[in-house]
Amino acid sequence: MAKAPWLTILGVGDDGLASLNSSARTLFDQAETVIAPARVLEVIDTGDKNTIPWTFGVSETIAFIKERRGEATTILATGDPMHFGIGATLRKFFDEDEMLVIPSPSGFSLAAAKLGWRLQETAMISLHGRSVAGLVPHIQPGRQIISLTSNAKTIYAAAQSLVERKFAKSKLTILEHIGGFSEKISTFTAQQIVEQEQAFADFNMLAIECVAEDGAGFFSCVPGLDDDAFLHDGQLTKREVRALTLSLLAPYPHAILWDIGAGCGSIGIEWMRASQGAKAFAIEQDASRCELIAKNANVLGTPTLKIHHGSAQEQLSELPTPDAIFIGGGLTSKGLFDACWDALPVGKRLVANAVTVQSEAYLTELFEAHGGELTRLQVSRAIPVGKFHGWKSNMPVTLWSVTKQNMKGA
Repeated sequence: MAKAPWLTILGVGDDGLASLNSSARTLFDQAETVIAPARVLEVIDTGDKNTIPWTFGVSETIAFIKERRGEATTILATGDPMHFGIGATLRKFFDEDEMLVIPSPSGFSLAAAKLGWRLQETAMISLHGRSVAGLVPHIQPGRQIISLTSNAKTIYAAAQSLVERKFAKSKLTILEHIGGFSEKISTFTAQQIVEQEQAFADFNMLAIECVAEDGAGFFSCVPGLDDDAFLHDGQLTKREVRALTLSLLAPYPHAILWDIGAGCGSIGIEWMRASQGAKAFAIEQDASRCELIAKNANVLGTPTLKIHHGSAQEQLSELPTPDAIFIGGGLTSKGLFDACWDALPVGKRLVANAVTVQSEAYLTELFEAHGGELTRLQVSRAIPVGKFHGWKSNMPVTLWSVTKQNMKGA
């Protein structure tokens, strides 16, 4: 028999209790302990309920709720708690039958209704408590974006990012206190926000219509970014090889990649850009390259890429179970492949690239032992030769891809 939920999460709008439907209002009236942000408590009357202002961070909130496990508790959260909200976070720690969630319209829904945008065709992101670098992958010609923000500063940072990429004519609509009694909606270009002093409320939704100028810089989410998109010291998987490598790794939502011998981080970064929620852990022994990885991740919109400095064998035991492994450097290091193969779950993929004769020979041995697919790729690019052009060949690269099978010797 299912247990009655002890944790109730009610989504409220900026108009407070007026946004609750009849079921949610009944649950609120029956609640004995209520946790809510100070901003919400300012506009509602909790009567004689045990009221706890929500002034602590996410990790502290989780710990606090865990301590109250089993005690009837009601949380008031903004909008839809399961859309970039506390409900989605708590669901990672509590079972479905412990929680009852009743949402109000999210800020995304309210903003789309005001703007007349098709929500299914709009990028919905959160920059709340996150680096504005997360906006970068979505800055593309004609793209519509609606974002949660941390406060008014997020608006200026987003506008600056657009101007830097020659999207200065992009329209930014700021929806302050949307759905509430103090609602205000205003529209500016990114250039206007950067150049003029504007005052915005900290509680806002940000909507962006991307308008590209001539020469605008943007990055496709299709793997194979131009080599010049990355800062590097020569240790870079070249564009054509990178595109093939990513296709063999086959990114998918929320999948975890180990990028071993990460160099400048190009594989891990493109893995994360290719699929929503994909995660990557870059392991690199050279400290200066770790710095390059961090800079590239920030510029290319993957600021949550995890960087581990040190030898792979020392780092692997600290990483979460991978869904895919890429070995771009250090393949011939003693014990590295065996450690990776042991950590890789059955049904998951491993891809390794080789440039040297020695590493290519080792890949051939692995291919013979484990099967998979072996590919040799050589790319030639046209370069000036006097008044004409000729072909310059890059070093050939051998790629081995394999899916781990549940069989003896695999």
